[in-house]
Amino acid sequence: MAYLFPGTEWIKELSSQLNASESYARSAKDWEGDFIFVVEPDQAYADTAYLYLSLYHGKSPDAAQIGSEDEREVEFVIHAPFSTWRRVIEGELEPIQGMLMRRLKLKGNIQKIMRYPRAAKEMISCCARVPTLWPGESA
Repeated sequence: MAYLFPGTEWIKELSSQLNASESYARSAKDWEGDFIFVVEPDQAYADTAYLYLSLYHGKSPDAAQIGSEDEREVEFVIHAPFSTWRRVIEGELEPIQGMLMRRLKLKGNIQKIMRYPRAAKEMISCCARVPTLWPGESA
């Protein structure tokens, strides 16, 4: 089964993949900090979507699609157009590099994120394990 990105089922499956990953658990064992990923409209996707991901000590206790950036209090908010998120999820753009190049716009302390490069890499590996259905593509 493929999960539509962006969507509730997709972010929940990412949370499940993170919880099942021993390498993510090891690399993020000291991490505390939740995220909202803001998927902005571009030529490939017309809407704005907000995906919440709770991360705590190598686990993901909660994940949901939410209605706005202000719906949950989080430490980090990352904005990017849909096509940029797709490049990240497909492994074509490394997230920390994307933040430094301002392709991903971060609200939060980038220094904290940069202390956990392996955790970021493992998170993207987990993204790649989520069977993803992109808008406009058939299952």
